[in-house]
Amino acid sequence: MARIRKSQTDEKSTVKKIVWYIALYIRLSKDDGNDESLSVTNQKKILAEYVEKFFQGEYVIIDYYVDDGRTGTDYDRPDFQRLIQDVESGKVNCVICKNLARAFRNYSDQGYFIESFFPLHGTRFITLGDPKVDTYLNPEAVSGMEVPINGLMNDRFAAQTSNSVRRTFDNKRRNGEFIGAFAPYGYEKHPTDKNALVIDEEAAQVVRDIFQWFVYGDGSTETLVDENDGLWMGTSVSRLLKNKVYMGTMVQGKQRVISYKVHDMVNVPEEDWFQVNNTHEAIISLELFEKAQELHAKDTRTAPGKTETYLFSGFLKCADCGKSMTRRASNGFVYYNCSTYKRKSKDKCTKHTMRLDVLEKTVLLVIQKQIELVESLEEVLNNINQAPVVQTKSTRLEHLLKLREQELEKIEDLISGLYMDWKNGDITREQYRKMKEKFEQQEEQLKEVIEHIRGEIGTMEQGITSDDPYLQAFLKHKNIQELSQGLLVELVKTILIHENGEITVQFKLENQYKRMIDFIENNKYSLTVVENKVG
Repeated sequence: MARIRKSQTDEKSTVKKIVWYIALYIRLSKDDGNDESLSVTNQKKILAEYVEKFFQGEYVIIDYYVDDGRTGTDYDRPDFQRLIQDVESGKVNCVICKNLARAFRNYSDQGYFIESFFPLHGTRFITLGDPKVDTYLNPEAVSGMEVPINGLMNDRFAAQTSNSVRRTFDNKRRNGEFIGAFAPYGYEKHPTDKNALVIDEEAAQVVRDIFQWFVYGDGSTETLVDENDGLWMGTSVSRLLKNKVYMGTMVQGKQRVISYKVHDMVNVPEEDWFQVNNTHEAIISLELFEKAQELHAKDTRTAPGKTETYLFSGFLKCADCGKSMTRRASNGFVYYNCSTYKRKSKDKCTKHTMRLDVLEKTVLLVIQKQIELVESLEEVLNNINQAPVVQTKSTRLEHLLKLREQELEKIEDLISGLYMDWKNGDITREQYRKMKEKFEQQEEQLKEVIEHIRGEIGTMEQGITSDDPYLQAFLKHKNIQELSQGLLVELVKTILIHENGEITVQFKLENQYKRMIDFIENNKYSLTVVENKVG
């Protein structure tokens, strides 16, 4: 409540008789820590004592304006803003604070308010600490050197503090220490280490359910929202599904403040994020997380006013032009047509019409047949691995490696010969430059191919057993009776629609499949030995 008191100064005092409506401003920064001398309570005591004992003139204390845990590098502080509004409305005509640093750590703001804003609104500004400022009793001090220099020092101190705090936080981020105020949903802060995360089992189970529903359900965040009675927003579910923290990776530094003066947040490029693997226990397996990301990356458009995601969104391609298929409904059926024909030009491609119900049945049947094939491959592999000698070398890969190495040798000879062609005048400098650049690109591509083939050979030499990832990816769906987007994401790369109504399902893990066939081909003799032995 406002307090009014008449000064006990001598009636003959030369101080002009003005009623001062005083605002007592207090700020405590997070950087001040537990320093008792800077506490809000202590600042209140100092300011109240000054007004009571030393302030000359008749006054009314309007209010205490307190910004606790706020930086002084900008004036976008709640109570400072309230103070400015009260000055502008004429409610306050005198502002008192402990020192300049409590009001300002921004040199430009200090100059604006002391030299422009307060004088414009007839407001007296007083600080108690060095440099002592009283714009009414000693206005010359503001235009001297001490006040600006002090403001500049406060500004530099704020900059150094900000840089120091940022370095400290960056070091923690780099080490995978959690520095957020609140743990991500599914986790809680460690009881004795605030920079470590531990699983909150009750919430973690919800996270597991969300990933399972999304990947092995219909791939729709909207459906997840419905299943949670609307308690989850679609955007919240989407962010959760993309958060690497759930597979044990700490990701921090996605945003930063523009500067110590401008506290607006800006996004940081992903390559500059702090990402540290295995910093805490994972809630979701890497395999499940990657499936969720792949499903997210698919085209998940929905019909206007609908919430379900289309089963084949992102999978269907025209077998001729390679463009996506577009969906339409007609006479109670849903059809897919080539988007080039439908939307661009009827001269560039043909309809490639495919009815949805036929597509679903056909794709399901193809996957079921592929699973049966994989089951038979599993049996063959088990028989091969029972043989006394197992051949792990791939004739196909060895031959392919030799061919690519020969191609690389030719390219390297061409690059070497180019220089002499240029020097001999057979080609111009510009021709030399262009041809050299082209051959060097081919050289790099061949080196990558050769490295890949060598990797395949190395993998092949380890042998193939029935627990191979390719086999397991299909075998765990042995009894599949219906399709889901999660299943398609896991097994299918692309579904090609032909003009004659044929469908081609391109499965993932093609290299693993070829490796397996090579392994079986190279072990025909071993397989015959086992079969004869059994017979």
